[in-house]
Amino acid sequence: MDLEITKKTLFKLEEMLLQTDLRKSPQELGELLADDFIEIGSSGRTYDKQDTIEALMTSSLRESRISDFELRLITPLIALVTYRLVQENRVNGREIEKISLRSSIWRAQGSRWQILFHQGTPNSSE
Repeated sequence: MDLEITKKTLFKLEEMLLQTDLRKSPQELGELLADDFIEIGSSGRTYDKQDTIEALMTSSLRESRISDFELRLITPLIALVTYRLVQENRVNGREIEKISLRSSIWRAQGSRWQILFHQGTPNSSE
């Protein structure tokens, strides 16, 4: 397995999950999220696949970008990605960046990848 290709593929998939078109498609989300998918929200609440699909379909999306993207292979078919998600917010007429630390575990399923786990944690150090 070529690590650079895997890293580019998973980066693209993480970016896709930030796109409005994908978030409004339960079919496409269902293909990307594994049946046993779990997310831990910043509140500490856990979400399963169906909860996550419903939440993504109704959430409003701020302009976001991924930075500091890293890949670690746990096995040849399981990958951990970590990154910073930078979201643009307007507060009192000023643009402010909100940064959260993100981690996802992806599993190769035949010729495609599915996300098994995701967690976003507010970055309190910035």
